[in-house]
Amino acid sequence: MKILIDVQRQELVLSNGKRYAVSTAKNGPGEKNGSFCTPRGRHIVRAKIGAGQPLGAVFVRRRPTGEVWTPELHAKYPGRDWMLTRILWLSGCEVGRNRLGDVDTMRRMIYIHGAPDSAQLGKPGSHGCVRMRNEDVAELFEIVPPYTPVEIRA
Repeated sequence: MKILIDVQRQELVLSNGKRYAVSTAKNGPGEKNGSFCTPRGRHIVRAKIGAGQPLGAVFVRRRPTGEVWTPELHAKYPGRDWMLTRILWLSGCEVGRNRLGDVDTMRRMIYIHGAPDSAQLGKPGSHGCVRMRNEDVAELFEIVPPYTPVEIRA
């Protein structure tokens, strides 16, 4: 199994042909720490977080808070970058491009994760991560094992 994330099409494609709408960084592609861009190149799924959590489970610092996203919770925390349902933590494989130093994808905490129902998919809007519908990220989580190759193309 392999994952391709196409930044231009705002789409995640599995090697089996399954396709999902996503939202990558509002700031576009880029690798620098602090850029709030989506890193390009070859990666792997380093860790899978959130098994057994309900759809819409809220994560802060990769830990479930016990909350489930609702429009009311969203209104209470309007500036929060919502990470919901499941997290697939990415790690770069290309030293100097997306691994180590000031371009390290894992240290930048770049994830594939669920997003609020109100998040627009199919157009850039994240802070660097790859956002998906909650149902889609839960499905993806079950399909891909740790260390699944991920290519992010701009």
